[in-house]
Amino acid sequence: MVMERAPGNNSPQLQEAIRRRATELFERGGAVAGKDAENWYQAEAEVLRESCTHAIRRAVVVNVRGVVYTGEYESTSADGYLPGEWKQGDAIPVRLAGDKLFLRRPNGRELQTTVVKRIG
Repeated sequence: MVMERAPGNNSPQLQEAIRRRATELFERGGAVAGKDAENWYQAEAEVLRESCTHAIRRAVVVNVRGVVYTGEYESTSADGYLPGEWKQGDAIPVRLAGDKLFLRRPNGRELQTTVVKRIG
């Protein structure tokens, strides 16, 4: 049985994870016929709950005098920063303080990131 996809759950990987979990529930429940929808919706709830607990990692990559830094940031503490404020090749004023990389935004505010990778 193929269950209809819920809105926003169109990722093939997500659908496959739900299918695998629904199959596990079916087999663990004694392979009882007629519980397809129940197994699917339980599997979907479990997989979606699990996927929501993994935070999305947001990052910027900048080249500072030949050293490439990747700085991750939390969107909740980014003071309204949205990807696209800078374009590739833009000169961005930066400052480093320990493992923190601060980038001066076009509006004058700073985006604070944590350096997770340094090349060069």
